[in-house]
Amino acid sequence: MISLYIDWNVSPEIFNLGGISVRYYGLLFALAFIFGYKVEEKMFQSEGLSQKWLDKLWIYVAIATVIGARLGHCFFYDWDYYSSHPLEIILPVRFEGGFHFTGYQGLASHGAAIGIIVGLWYYSKKVSKKSIFWILDRAVVPIALAGFFIRMGNFMNSEIIGAPTAVPWGFHFLRVDDSEWIKAVFSTEQITQYLKDGIIAKTRTGLHFLRHPAQLYEAICYLISFAVLMHLYWKTKVKEREGYLFGMFLVLIFTARFIIEFFKEVQEPWEAEMALKMGQWLSIPFVLFGAFMIWYSSRKKVKAKN
Repeated sequence: MISLYIDWNVSPEIFNLGGISVRYYGLLFALAFIFGYKVEEKMFQSEGLSQKWLDKLWIYVAIATVIGARLGHCFFYDWDYYSSHPLEIILPVRFEGGFHFTGYQGLASHGAAIGIIVGLWYYSKKVSKKSIFWILDRAVVPIALAGFFIRMGNFMNSEIIGAPTAVPWGFHFLRVDDSEWIKAVFSTEQITQYLKDGIIAKTRTGLHFLRHPAQLYEAICYLISFAVLMHLYWKTKVKEREGYLFGMFLVLIFTARFIIEFFKEVQEPWEAEMALKMGQWLSIPFVLFGAFMIWYSSRKKVKAKN
């Protein structure tokens, strides 16, 4: 089999001017909101909806995403630490071992999903005065596209990496040092052979195992989900069945997430002892609720337009 593996050593930083750093993740995060806004704008215009509704919607989504993603990481993935350092949940600093500015490095997509649902519930009560499912149906389409950009940002950061693999399209993430793990698991003879086969790469920073590009798998799935939702919104009448697009979004996104978790490296050591990873356990209720929403909304008759 021909090996197509790639040595990935892209710097997360695009450029640095006078101590001001511009990073790929920040750029892609900004693009997620810009393109998402434009998609939503077209949808609102097609339905004759207020521009003020649109502007407020994205303010609510932005705030809810950041808060939900941050709390999701702290509570779902690293509660042992944050339960003893509660101030660090809301402050972008770390006090342990001295004062360090870290930024909000821990963000969880399941937490973001919960945050967005709560934020849009509040929006539906205070702004649109419409059903929560009505606004969710219109919000999830650009949110799926945003997921694509964010996972590409993770890829540029060499984070949320895939599990070790021998597939010919694997990546050597050269910014991730696997030396200690490789030496603990494999014999010297095995390492020598893997180096010859390209499964392990050796650089001045250490040894690097061939890994699944899980960020790309997920980004592609989100882009496909966006295309499916766009087709359903523009080419069918399902948007008239409140909750259908929202349910389809949950099923598409979190089914993909559940499957791709099998190809990801564990995010926390304690996950290795679980039958399923935390991301998979958290995905199951979203998929089930999404399936229920598709079934429930499909029972509603679409009103004929005069």
